[in-house]
Amino acid sequence: MQVFNRHISPRGLTVFAFELVLIAGSVLYAMHLHGGVDTPGAIGKVFFITALCQLSFYYHDLYDLTVVNSRRELLVRLLQASGAASLLLAALYVIFPRLIIGHGVLASSVLFFVVAIVVWRLVFLQVGRARGLQEHVLIVGTSAGARTVAREVLDQHDYAYRIVGFIDDDPAMLGQSILNPKVIGTTADIVRLVREQRVNRIIVGLADRRGKLPIDQLLEAKLQGVRIEEPETTYERLTGKIMLGELKPSWLIFSDGFRARKLTRGAKRVVDVVLSVAGMLLAAPIMALTAIAVRLDTPGPAVYAQERVGEHGRTFMVYKFRSMRTDAERGGTPIWARDKDDRITRVGRIIRLMRLDETPQLWNVLRGDMSFVGPRPERPFFVEQLAKAIPFYPQRHAVKPGVTGWAQVRYRYGASIEDAREKLRYDLYYIKHMSIIFDLTIVFDTVKVILLRKGAQ
Repeated sequence: MQVFNRHISPRGLTVFAFELVLIAGSVLYAMHLHGGVDTPGAIGKVFFITALCQLSFYYHDLYDLTVVNSRRELLVRLLQASGAASLLLAALYVIFPRLIIGHGVLASSVLFFVVAIVVWRLVFLQVGRARGLQEHVLIVGTSAGARTVAREVLDQHDYAYRIVGFIDDDPAMLGQSILNPKVIGTTADIVRLVREQRVNRIIVGLADRRGKLPIDQLLEAKLQGVRIEEPETTYERLTGKIMLGELKPSWLIFSDGFRARKLTRGAKRVVDVVLSVAGMLLAAPIMALTAIAVRLDTPGPAVYAQERVGEHGRTFMVYKFRSMRTDAERGGTPIWARDKDDRITRVGRIIRLMRLDETPQLWNVLRGDMSFVGPRPERPFFVEQLAKAIPFYPQRHAVKPGVTGWAQVRYRYGASIEDAREKLRYDLYYIKHMSIIFDLTIVFDTVKVILLRKGAQ
């Protein structure tokens, strides 16, 4: 299921919706017990508390069912999120006394919804493991792509998929284990296995389809209501990125997406101008303090310009607060920034962690060199290397680079060709699904990354 142009699992949406009701109900019940129901604006305050609690839950990954898949993890994250929400609400009550909904209501509400959510999640986890509620998946083929998708299915808990087995044309493979599920038949057995295993979805992961694609069997399965899809599609849904390993140009050409309309690009530009102007005005005091701190920490300019590759391969000068020593590249040859790089200054480490070193790029956004959201721009020296080493790397330049991006909120700070390959998977997913709403959710996630200090080290 796609929401805001992002794949979100029905299970995740179910949990979110049910807990919205639990939190709001707990607050209302606490207000009833403490006599706060008649407080002016009571309903609005209930919605405000509910929204803030769910925001805290989201920022603590409580709606990532793959992360929260054990009782211990659930309890720890729930207590952390509830505590953070309570502290924030208490601070807001001091600043804005009108938000108070009654003496003792907040404490009682938190107690009620923590207990209710623990019970609900334990029931949900138990019921979710019932085979009757799982979607049975049959994988046709044992190629590297098929195995990659199978591994992702087995590792995640957001989608209720259960692999019933693999199909392989070689009868000698029957009974052999591929990862964990076994080969349970050949292509001639597809229709029978669909009926016996109650298959809901077939993933066709043949390495070579020429003359080997079981068209008749797949067509009959589809007419019985089975969903047929390629491994790239399943992988994209499960991971929020594009599978590069065995990706064919034809999939990029014929799949949905990868075609941002002029209206979308125009609206994106309007949003960029508004956000960049607002951002520079709001961040001006912080930017001034950052510039002073950089100058006082080490000799050299506070802001520096560096050539980067932008939309359609055009180069431009990007502006950043200096976070490294001025002699970071003594030989003049660009060097990958490393994790815990010793060239980073004391102030530089702090501003990189908080992403403050990127704030001068708001000027690049206003000028039109960059967008607020998009793939991060890279230096021409590295682009040349990466384009030779990674298939489809030049395609990331189909859109303007961004101050933040899907890869930045989903993947750690990277400084290698393999990291660049992994980020490209996210960048291509963003380009495929680019929209204003998607951009806003990425901005929302960027705040989460900064608050949880998942920035560059």
